[in-house]
Amino acid sequence: MSTLLQINASLFSNNGQSSRLADKFVAAWQAQNPDGQVVVRDLATDPVPHLDGERFLSFLAKPEERSAQQQAVVDFSDALIAQIKDADAIAIGLPMYNFGIPSTLKAYFDHIARAGVTFRYTENGPVGLLGGKKVYIFAARGGLYAGTAKDSQTTYVRDFLNFIGLSDVEFVYAEGLNMGEERKNAALDSAQQQLERLAA
Repeated sequence: MSTLLQINASLFSNNGQSSRLADKFVAAWQAQNPDGQVVVRDLATDPVPHLDGERFLSFLAKPEERSAQQQAVVDFSDALIAQIKDADAIAIGLPMYNFGIPSTLKAYFDHIARAGVTFRYTENGPVGLLGGKKVYIFAARGGLYAGTAKDSQTTYVRDFLNFIGLSDVEFVYAEGLNMGEERKNAALDSAQQQLERLAA
């Protein structure tokens, strides 16, 4: 049985345009995988704490030397990583806020980037330990950024995912959503057609 992990990063939960696109992809994926399982993590309703010094030191502490509080932090991170490991594919609803990714998604990334767990350093550089999964990114933007120097999202997200071993990444963009109804509808229709092809 295939498993799809859906991560919604919109501040508006499932009402955000990126979440709606991810939902449509999930529905199309389920139609193709009727026995498949979907696991949803909504970072608006179930946020990941932002990384601070105390949490980071919990990751560095030796297992036998962790306090109960540190162990709880590690257990939380381990649960997030287990969801990724158990998934055959991952769908991320990604809005753009002030030219970057939502801070809630950055917090999520900070909790799944664990040396010796999701990546390791070698004499030839870092090697990602999570692989064999397809990642679909549904990027919703108010303006037009794809392919320009102002699109810091695409490079950052692709580089981070590759760092932990997720190198098969597909982006679907819905841009110009705040530039009039006609442009908005055309962008959403185009994204809908792309996600249906990807789910097939």
